[in-house]
Amino acid sequence: MNARPRVLVVDDDEDIRTLVRELLERAGYTVDEAENGRAALRHLFSNAPALVILDVTMPDLDGYQTLERIRDLSDVPVIMLTARTQELEKVRGLSSGADDYVAKPFGRQELLARVQALLRRSGGKAEVLEAYADGFVQIDYAQRRVIVQGREIQLTPLEFKLLAAFVQNPNQVLSRDQLLEIVWGDPYGVSGDQVKLYVGYLRRKLVPDAPDSAPVETVRGFGYRYRKS
Repeated sequence: MNARPRVLVVDDDEDIRTLVRELLERAGYTVDEAENGRAALRHLFSNAPALVILDVTMPDLDGYQTLERIRDLSDVPVIMLTARTQELEKVRGLSSGADDYVAKPFGRQELLARVQALLRRSGGKAEVLEAYADGFVQIDYAQRRVIVQGREIQLTPLEFKLLAAFVQNPNQVLSRDQLLEIVWGDPYGVSGDQVKLYVGYLRRKLVPDAPDSAPVETVRGFGYRYRKS
């Protein structure tokens, strides 16, 4: 291994950050620390990590909100770290895009083994999305800003994820099940009607006066496609 993998530890508890940093540095990792979610998002751009260890309970942006923003920007592996041990909390974290879940107090060797396993599966540093632009739309992923032909529009988190899925796969037909997986994270537990509903919402936001002219087209019997301008 030529470069030391970089791990970002996000926790508002300095003692926890120090503990995890010392554990990982002894194992040969480079470690960055962030005391809150907003600092974590800044680190994604300045020093893109190979893996993120993310606390659930933090002020301002909590772990789930931070994870949602991270998933807008990157597919970097994320381990959620929390004192909450209920099964529903674990399910919430995993369904929100986390790759693993470790409860506090945690065993040091267990955490280290989970880090090593995730890094083996991911194969290295993930790409961080910063911006997208074509002749129709401009997207700032970090700020969640969307500008359509010079006009800024406001999208809900689901609408933003749906638009991101389309522009990241231009001119490619995405099936209902693919969109449920990419946007909702669950191709089975969510009704397929939600896709049709939110595509309609998105079209009306993109072109309020003529939604049918929006570059998200229906490919009957197959799914939807974004026509890149």
